[in-house]
Amino acid sequence: MLEWLVVHFCIGVAGTWLARRYALMRSLIDQPGERRSHSVATPRGGGIAIVISLLVAAVALGVRQPDQAPLMLAFGVGLLMVAGIGWVDDHRPLSPWIRLGVHVLASALLAIAIGDLYDSMWLGLAAFVSTLVLTNVWNFMDGINGLAASQALIAAVGLAWFAGGAWTLLALALAAACLGFLPFNFPKARIFMGDVGSGAIGFALGALCAVAGGRMGDRFALALLPVSVFLVDAGLTLLRRVLRGERWWSPHTQHAYQAWSRAAGHGRVTVCYAAVSLVVIIASWGVMPRDAFFIAGTTVAWYMCCAFFWLVLQKKFQAQLPH
Repeated sequence: MLEWLVVHFCIGVAGTWLARRYALMRSLIDQPGERRSHSVATPRGGGIAIVISLLVAAVALGVRQPDQAPLMLAFGVGLLMVAGIGWVDDHRPLSPWIRLGVHVLASALLAIAIGDLYDSMWLGLAAFVSTLVLTNVWNFMDGINGLAASQALIAAVGLAWFAGGAWTLLALALAAACLGFLPFNFPKARIFMGDVGSGAIGFALGALCAVAGGRMGDRFALALLPVSVFLVDAGLTLLRRVLRGERWWSPHTQHAYQAWSRAAGHGRVTVCYAAVSLVVIIASWGVMPRDAFFIAGTTVAWYMCCAFFWLVLQKKFQAQLPH
């Protein structure tokens, strides 16, 4: 286990360092602007290191556990599709509809594989929804130093507890690679994750949520807790933009974390989000032995608490939101 973590941590460190050199050579730089939360020109594309780590893990696990090989293959191909379209978009901006189309195909591929392996149409549907949603949620929420990587690390550790078998090792590979990436991105960002990393991380977490939820049966709601903070912030912000008639697919800085970071700074917001996620994951481990009704009620109550604090943050920092 320790060797597994060390290998993927080293891939994260070395891959991010190489990605930064490549980004500087190719002038892949994110410039500050009114629709961005940073104030210094910064290279992008460092998330390719996390993608490589996940692909190495998927191949290794597929070889070591042949019964999981078809699913690991589908996961790897889907991950490559999401990361590939993100890599292209990092080099030259693409239409959001082209990116979404690729995301749909990647999610459908994994959903078919999961539904076939577990002989469950419902689990396949859950895999399609979770991967498609989280692919885009992580892309939306990758806006300040360290936030997306730290939340992915914590969520992966939480899901590793629930997933079991090969998927536990895949989750730990994701966590270790994110840990290797973080020193380059937090507290000071020397490189950003880029679309290549944020979308791929969301896809991986969506797959882990589906597999973990299927394994836990009627306690599946526990799989929704490790990603709850991001789901609420992204979901409610998107809903508000739709209700206002805004171009919801275009870049913006209206998330609660972005409004808060303008007042408190990136570091404090990232640490606070991490602390909240750690608390809810530890709590989810604690309630795991309880019955399904209690777990479902607890999950709903937690999401309502997250929604309440989203409203508090938006109201408190409303004056600092762009008009």
